[in-house]
Amino acid sequence: MKKIVLIGDSIRMGYDKYVKAALEGVAEVYYPPENGRFAANVLRFAHSWKKDGEWPDDVDLVHWNAGLWDCIHLFGDEAISTPEYYANVIPRIDKRLRMLFPKAKMVFATSTSVIENFKGDAFRRNEEIAQYNAIALQALAGTDTLVNDLYSLSLGLDPAVHSDNVHYNTDEGRRILGGRVLAVVCKELGIDGAEVRLENFKPEDYSEKEIGY
Repeated sequence: MKKIVLIGDSIRMGYDKYVKAALEGVAEVYYPPENGRFAANVLRFAHSWKKDGEWPDDVDLVHWNAGLWDCIHLFGDEAISTPEYYANVIPRIDKRLRMLFPKAKMVFATSTSVIENFKGDAFRRNEEIAQYNAIALQALAGTDTLVNDLYSLSLGLDPAVHSDNVHYNTDEGRRILGGRVLAVVCKELGIDGAEVRLENFKPEDYSEKEIGY
């Protein structure tokens, strides 16, 4: 069976079990039990997640994201991670994951959009999320890391798909984001759509243009 690792923040935690269930009997799907949070956290703990989870060396594909925690504003302060730091840490994560999983294809997922809400102690701006996504893609330019553009996908979604202003933990949200992740994974690993165990997953609905390559 194919072997897949999913790494990322709470957006990843919204679709990881969906993807795992869909690929039961077709692929082994691994992910950390906790939120990946900041990009620096992914860099720091990727090897620990592999060791503690007993993930194999011969993983076929790693799908990862980091960014929403980096551009969050707390108590009116600047974003947690500066654009300069984020630009530096993203290629370091890419390099670390390649070291940990030397035969794996790498897929970077852009951070999803939010329903902007500037009340309270924490907020994010979509304009800034887009900026950080662009920084990440520029930092990964020149590598063979593929891009799963979840940001563009999320921008066009009805607000009802959200479970709050950040997350998509509704049935429809999981179906849409999980379906996109499945589409990319299946395409890259040559998994036939007929093997996927979700009735509403239709690979033919995901053209190359829609996947975002």
